[in-house]
Amino acid sequence: MVSVTSVDTLRNAVAIAERKVQQDRTRVDQDASRLEDSRQQLSKDQEELSTRQKQTRQAESASAAPPATVRLDQAIATPVPPDILPRAPQLNAQGQTVGRLINIVA
Repeated sequence: MVSVTSVDTLRNAVAIAERKVQQDRTRVDQDASRLEDSRQQLSKDQEELSTRQKQTRQAESASAAPPATVRLDQAIATPVPPDILPRAPQLNAQGQTVGRLINIVA
């Protein structure tokens, strides 16, 4: 025969079990929400990492290009105009340079 206390005990056990189930469902929902937030953050972080790696590769490739070798035989491609070059000094009859002061004391 079933007594009142055993029915009350069963009801209490069911109520406790229902509360535990509700708490677990709430916890699962919270965990699912945190998991989704973490996945979104991971996606953003991966995109940022990819962008930074691209920028790093571009910077490295830009700075890693070796400078073009200079060929000294072709260093001056166009001749210097003669009016820019210094002229030979003019000398007077005594062999002195005309138009310039020469300091012979120094």
